[in-house]
Amino acid sequence: MTDPDTRPAALPYGTPDAPRLAVRGEARIEADPEIARIDITVQARGTDRTATLKDLTRRNDQVLTLVKSYGDAVEKLDTGAFSVTPEITAKGRHERVRAYHGRVRVTATLADFTALGELTTRLADLDLTRVDGPWWALRPDSPAHREARRQAVREAVQRAREYAEALGARLDAVLELADTGTEDTTPMPVPGGAFRSVAYGGEAESAPALDLEPARQEVYAQINARFTMTRPTL
Repeated sequence: MTDPDTRPAALPYGTPDAPRLAVRGEARIEADPEIARIDITVQARGTDRTATLKDLTRRNDQVLTLVKSYGDAVEKLDTGAFSVTPEITAKGRHERVRAYHGRVRVTATLADFTALGELTTRLADLDLTRVDGPWWALRPDSPAHREARRQAVREAVQRAREYAEALGARLDAVLELADTGTEDTTPMPVPGGAFRSVAYGGEAESAPALDLEPARQEVYAQINARFTMTRPTL
């Protein structure tokens, strides 16, 4: 005997007088990005561990000071992975440290895209500093998500109405709306979006600010809907 708790749920087929109709509604819209993220990797290298760590700390402080100088244009600033790794000589009977490699990663999120171009250029102009990005995105509460969901619902209603009219019936009531999720496509880095500065001293000529063109974001929404309709005229 089958355990009642393990039986598959019966599909709601409805009745001849109140047939049930199940449809799917989809919407795909484009919207301008609202934020951009850049990843900043600061590096240091030397034969002395303490000196390498000091250089890394100094360069990291320089990056943080520069980013924070843009005030409200920077919505979020996070420090990620940090490491100081010894490089061992490949030859010889004894293990010897040839050099130390230090690295720290910082992520900045900006909403002011005018400031983004200038900041990216200035960061890439720093010693042993790499900039990756930008990655464009929408905020989680962006109106674009809401509009995509609204369009998906309207499309589901329209599709269900067309099915009902094809049978000589009309929609009667909504039984269920199941949200299967709204999501962005993977944020796209601007072409050539990785910049590296490897200057080793001296005053470098100030580089012009990059003119970055924000990549439009695609938002997709999908819902499943169930309706009842009046008795068809067959």
